[in-house]
Amino acid sequence: MCAIAGLYSLSRSPVDPGHVQKMCDLMRHRGPDDHGLQHWGHAVLGHRRLSIIDLSPLGRNPMPNEDETIWITCNGEIYNYRELRDDLTNRGHIFRSRTDTEVIIHLYEEYGPDCVRMLNGMFAFGLLDLRRLSGRSGSRLVLARDRFGVKPLYYTILKGTLAFASEVKAFLAIPDFTPRADAQGLAEHFTFQNTFGARTLFKDVNLLQAGHMLVCDDGTPALHQYWDLRFTPVSGLSVQDWAIGLRERFEVAVQRQLMSDVPLGSYLSGGMDTGSISAIAARTIPRMHTFTCGFDLPAGASELEQFFDEREESHHLARLLRTNHHELTISSADMFPALPRVVWHLDEPRVGISYQVYYTAQMIRQHVAVVLSGVGGDELFAGYPWRYEPVLGMCGKSFDAAYYAQWIRFLTDSEKRSFFSPSLNRELGDFSTFESFSKVLAYADCDDPLHRALYFDFKTFLNGLLLVDDKLSMAHSVEARVPFLDNDLVDYVCRIPADMKLQPGRSKLVLREAMRGLLPDETIDRRKQGFTPPDHTWYKQPDTLAYINEMLLGRRSLERDYFEPGYVRKIIDDHATNRKNNRFLIWSLMCFEWWNRLFVDREMPDFAEAQTCENQVLQNWSTP
Repeated sequence: MCAIAGLYSLSRSPVDPGHVQKMCDLMRHRGPDDHGLQHWGHAVLGHRRLSIIDLSPLGRNPMPNEDETIWITCNGEIYNYRELRDDLTNRGHIFRSRTDTEVIIHLYEEYGPDCVRMLNGMFAFGLLDLRRLSGRSGSRLVLARDRFGVKPLYYTILKGTLAFASEVKAFLAIPDFTPRADAQGLAEHFTFQNTFGARTLFKDVNLLQAGHMLVCDDGTPALHQYWDLRFTPVSGLSVQDWAIGLRERFEVAVQRQLMSDVPLGSYLSGGMDTGSISAIAARTIPRMHTFTCGFDLPAGASELEQFFDEREESHHLARLLRTNHHELTISSADMFPALPRVVWHLDEPRVGISYQVYYTAQMIRQHVAVVLSGVGGDELFAGYPWRYEPVLGMCGKSFDAAYYAQWIRFLTDSEKRSFFSPSLNRELGDFSTFESFSKVLAYADCDDPLHRALYFDFKTFLNGLLLVDDKLSMAHSVEARVPFLDNDLVDYVCRIPADMKLQPGRSKLVLREAMRGLLPDETIDRRKQGFTPPDHTWYKQPDTLAYINEMLLGRRSLERDYFEPGYVRKIIDDHATNRKNNRFLIWSLMCFEWWNRLFVDREMPDFAEAQTCENQVLQNWSTP
């Protein structure tokens, strides 16, 4: 796990390597172990290294081929690199390191950009080909991102120069970059708590989408999609038949992701997804470190908020699996001091309320550098039945409209018009978030309503979850791996019929059957709880309300002229008086205000207060 950055002049004009050095410095948290920089006049590749595989200097990036005509800067892990390396060795390729990154270079020599189709792993890379091949008069730059978007990669074009980086904050090092909010990104965010496709909250900054490449030949950028999620259900097999094959592939996927030259652990929430991963990994790693997070529940916490705390269940599983278990307890006092740092590391607010992920990753770094995560299980196996059941049986436009209604997390179109300021409404014009929604579904090559819903969630919600998981883990130099997002496993799950994933009152049906015997039945049959803090109650506490009002209705916020002050006041008052649970919306509004302060106002972060708070929180973790 690392940070990558680079500049590539589309007109072959000189670029400044000092800018890339500063870009990498802004992402030092992603790679504290080493750094590298290579400059060719019109192009610069930069790298910050977090050493996981082959800790020697031979693993340094940017990394060349034998004659230094191809260079790569890479972030991620390739889990099938040993098989690929053996095949390449048989074809005459000579390797100088044990790294998976070097395999990509030689694979590119054999197959060109299409080599990405052969990679089973999580990755984002920039590759510079200096050879003059196939009629090219100059160099070629290839940017690529893994099938599922586990690793982030952003790009922008500034005065004829393409800049790319693992995190948007790196672009702050480029004098020509002026961060400002994208109006359509704002509209999507305050509808879905997310942005779709390549769009980000930053105007003119693009997220290279999962399963895509950006290839620049002779200064002409072209996007190529090399993979998409395709459901091809096979009939004639029972749930038990599918479960047997699923268990086999799941165990292989977890074992693949245990490769590491540094200590590795796992999240263990108490649920089936992380429990299954931990159970398989613990067979290979005795007394493996496992981690969970809980909350200091306030007086008056709702029954639902109490239900979300899984510490008791995680302790039970840790004892059964004989892991070295660690627990973190977070209180309301820990929330807001960490907020600016969370926003800084996220670059842009995304799905959910995420400061607990940030704190848990800090605890994890005290013990291991790699952690296994359960992200992806719900999106593959229909783990959100309350979202899917209302649209089962629908098709065509009726499905799109009904599922769109399920996904409005914040404000409807009419509410947004009242919420946004007149100037923002004018800038948006006739932009429609329903059209954004429908564009995603237009690529779902299936008719089954559940599979259409899963396609949408996979391309949008999962994308947001992965960005949050990656960036808040890497804030503390922790590599998060996701065994559910293994190429072979996902391909297999796409062949399982929809009715074996979800039935009335029974979600993740085939996954539950596959994990029987691996975990206790009470764990397998427990309904999904989630990793959610009790901030609905916390937000109503007097000191918290005072902070919220100062942040959202203070002079600095009002002068930005994005939102109607009266509507913002109503959002806060409705929550404080129990008329409406607006905790997610309030969180997003506070994140957006901090986003403006950190990125637009260039209020460069001073996290002394947050660091003090983090140290206090770390004192609350324990090993039962």
